[in-house]
Amino acid sequence: MKKIYFTRHGQSLWNVENKICGATDIALTEQGHAQAAELGRKIAAVLSGEVFPLLPQHMKIDEILYSPLSRAAETARHIHEETGIAMRAEERLREQNFGRYEGTARDGAEFLAAKGQFADHYGGGESMMRLAQRIYNLLDELKCGPDEKNYLLVAHNGIARIVHSYFYDMGNAEFAAHGIRNCEVVEYCFREDSCR
Repeated sequence: MKKIYFTRHGQSLWNVENKICGATDIALTEQGHAQAAELGRKIAAVLSGEVFPLLPQHMKIDEILYSPLSRAAETARHIHEETGIAMRAEERLREQNFGRYEGTARDGAEFLAAKGQFADHYGGGESMMRLAQRIYNLLDELKCGPDEKNYLLVAHNGIARIVHSYFYDMGNAEFAAHGIRNCEVVEYCFREDSCR
């Protein structure tokens, strides 16, 4: 069964400052680099048959696809250096552009309300609907492509939300609140009959 694995980049400066990163290219902190390198070491160990409680067992990853934003690209590079898995940038994994909310508080009341408006472009940004279109298109390609590769996607929390919604039904409030920790890994399985 074809699988994808998803991880969020390591800690960034604006994560520490509780700011919305979005499409702004914010670098990893020293801790973020350390998190990414540690994740790479753990993935290498799991690929060799070891077990880590917070990682999927029996992982098989053929290629790493990563967002071109530096916080994700650097995370992917650390994983690549520890595992030797081939990697390439995938533009569609770039984080959502939150327009006027970029650099503002992640838990600001106005932003939290705006996240529930799926067709809103946040004053020059990208709507949730447009984001879902590009991520769903990518996942459809990975699911139904001619190869049997399993991929590790290295991207962002907003992308994690969309990927999760591709595989699981979610209510609007659950969708808006969904997220994963920095360098957490989530495994998703494509249904074997879903390309017919």
